[in-house]
Amino acid sequence: MSQASPVGRAGQAGPVSVVGAGPPSVAAVVRGPGVVRRLVRRPSFVAGAVLLLGWAVVAAFWPHLVPVDPMTQHPAERFRSPGWGHLFGTDQFGRDVLARVLAGARPVLEVAPLATAVGVGAGSLLGLVCGVRRGLLDEIVMRVVDVLAVFPSLVGAVVVVALVGRSATTLVVVIGVFFAPIVTRSVRAAALVEREKPYVEAARLRGEPFPSLLGREVLPNVAGTVLVEATSRLGDAVFAAATLSFLGLGQPPGSPEWGASVADNRVFLQHAWWTVLFPAFAVASLVIGVALVADNLREQVAAR
Repeated sequence: MSQASPVGRAGQAGPVSVVGAGPPSVAAVVRGPGVVRRLVRRPSFVAGAVLLLGWAVVAAFWPHLVPVDPMTQHPAERFRSPGWGHLFGTDQFGRDVLARVLAGARPVLEVAPLATAVGVGAGSLLGLVCGVRRGLLDEIVMRVVDVLAVFPSLVGAVVVVALVGRSATTLVVVIGVFFAPIVTRSVRAAALVEREKPYVEAARLRGEPFPSLLGREVLPNVAGTVLVEATSRLGDAVFAAATLSFLGLGQPPGSPEWGASVADNRVFLQHAWWTVLFPAFAVASLVIGVALVADNLREQVAAR
């Protein structure tokens, strides 16, 4: 007896739905309870998640965590070393360093997640379209991506921010645009693998519209790649925002931004090390926390 055609006869949707279902979604696998249990048993993942969530809580509730205004100057208390009165000491204007470190979490976490969303959203869309559609559009987009990928992103960001003017919106757009090519390449590579699978061909044969093909068929099966890219780019966005702030392209002078705090106090490093160490440690801890989460997610997706 001959086997049924993968696409079935006209009006018979049974065999089509079997092929069109495709392999299990990577996103569904990552959400599975077994993967969650394995992740929470990993000390590195737990440490990264605690750091990430801890700074998120600080960014949201820092005014309730310290009774000191991070902008208030007390010239008589300048350069107080860390102690009971000021756990992280004070800076050249007598401002409490602990209050400024906690307050500095909000500007960074206002810019970095939004910039990550812009970069991952744009890059994922371009990667999906190019990977599934191919053809002339793919060639044009990938050549543009190649040009942007080799251009120093930090230099480009500095030039654009200097020309347009510094603001949170500018930082979000600039950082996101320069991250988009990296995400585009990764998602396109995953989409190229998926487009050759039977469920994609079956969706095409049954007349699935292209947007539906991307959103309902391909995207769920490359969601693991998108998730890993999102967490990886978040750490990069934190570092990029801090770097631009260090260069004076963030919020106005005097802001408690971590990068700006390091820049403002670096000349006092030899005799007031705490004014530089604690903001720098805040940047490093957040970047490391995001990197630990991203590495563990990447291993889980690769294992599937």
